[in-house]
Amino acid sequence: MTTSYNGIALPGEWPPSDIGVGDDPLPVPYLSSPPAVIPVDVGRQLFVDDFLIESTTLERVYHAAKVHDAAPVLSPETELELNRGQCPVAAPFNDGAWYDPADGTFKLFYMAGWYDGAAMAMSDDGINWRRPKLDAVPGTNAVIPRPPDHLRDGAMVWLDHDAAPEERFKMFVYWRWIGHRQGGKVYTSPDGIRWAERGMTSPSGDNTTFFYNPFRRKFVFSIRHKWQRRARSYHEHDDFLRVSPWRDDDPVRWARTDRLDRPDPLVGIAPQLYDLNAVAYESLMLGAFAIFHGPENDRAAELGRPKINDLQLAYSRDGFHWHRPHREAFIGASRRWGSWNYGYIHASGGVCLVVGDELWFYYGAFSGQGSVFKPGESGDYPHDNAMYAGGHTGLATLRRDGFASMETDGEGELVTRPLKFSGKCLFVNIDAPGGELRVEVTDQRGNVIEPFSLANCRPVRADSTRERVAWNGGELATLAGREVRFRFHLRRGRLYAFWVSPSDRGVSRGFVAAGGPGFSGPVDE
Repeated sequence: MTTSYNGIALPGEWPPSDIGVGDDPLPVPYLSSPPAVIPVDVGRQLFVDDFLIESTTLERVYHAAKVHDAAPVLSPETELELNRGQCPVAAPFNDGAWYDPADGTFKLFYMAGWYDGAAMAMSDDGINWRRPKLDAVPGTNAVIPRPPDHLRDGAMVWLDHDAAPEERFKMFVYWRWIGHRQGGKVYTSPDGIRWAERGMTSPSGDNTTFFYNPFRRKFVFSIRHKWQRRARSYHEHDDFLRVSPWRDDDPVRWARTDRLDRPDPLVGIAPQLYDLNAVAYESLMLGAFAIFHGPENDRAAELGRPKINDLQLAYSRDGFHWHRPHREAFIGASRRWGSWNYGYIHASGGVCLVVGDELWFYYGAFSGQGSVFKPGESGDYPHDNAMYAGGHTGLATLRRDGFASMETDGEGELVTRPLKFSGKCLFVNIDAPGGELRVEVTDQRGNVIEPFSLANCRPVRADSTRERVAWNGGELATLAGREVRFRFHLRRGRLYAFWVSPSDRGVSRGFVAAGGPGFSGPVDE
């Protein structure tokens, strides 16, 4: 048994192999048996679950992302994207959206034309995108050529800051061979532009993806399998080029929908887990679950309309077990015929970027518009029909750390479980300009440790994603290494996160997902 960065004891058998195939919600062991003392040195501490909370009178509220006014930020325009009028697409089909500190640009990897190109666009601000002319397919922004008789299905791109320079970018592409088999290939690149093919993966389903878990230093393949329905299996390895080939018995059952996932009333079929992308954000793994509501392929093709996927969020503190507390769309399909985001929503690889005080989520969305095909018609292959037409790149935003808030219109408090830290400055993400937050520090039994009392705490009255909490006559560094509790007393406000920083600048030492302006790597330091 090993102990994780946050005090969670991981079992000797890892990954666990006891995930059931039924409809019951999957267990989250660290919530039912949390650590006696929780180290909080890594990252902002989020209130998405009760892991950190001993008791509270505050209400937890989960928040959805808001579609940016500029969305869609990319739509089919080029010859490659327009796809001969059959299925125009300029959207991440997983793929990836990253901030690259090496050249200070946003990089969006996406599907250009249905089942056609793997392309890249670049931006200085994340809103206005340009398509560079690259050498892989002269005259286009494709980053790899499509081999003869191959069709490009789902893909995933990852920016690995710790890799050798020639392997900073990593890519998986699921190819379909016309009239033959299908499967994945992996690639590496120094810059996201020049790619080298590095081998085949073992068999998997389409929309298989991968991610890196920096807490455990593992590359993880999120493998589509079908149990009763679409679901996910898990396979990990230290090395990207060695994680992609696996034996049949290597992957273990991992994630699925359950009886708490409600069918769409207009479609009526049982929801399924279409894909699962993940990234390290601050002190936990953030999961983007694409929940499929239907209709199935044959019916969608008959209608000439996209399938319906919504993105829901899940959270993991051990990298394997997912807590899914809020079964509502975080980024939803509009379901309005004629809108650019009618359906088929896919999160981009990297999930989100940190841009100032916001998190930016790029995603693919399909309208079903712009195809020469009429409903029920197909082109050169069965999946070539209007249900896959009109792919656009959306952008939605959320307050930084804003997945869940602990809040009150009156007064309330939140007491943490016993914590331990090595930093010296307490910071909070708080929205209480018309209210107030005070914090006191207690020992494990709840006795105030002077001078860190409510009376000595300087009141915080602010709407800020990074606000310092201080006490008259006391320096928090004197409590480093001790087992303590924080008691937050809130009046008319929302509390999103807290962390103990080693610096008065408020750095968190946590992970920043797909990066963002101002970060030189994957960590806020």
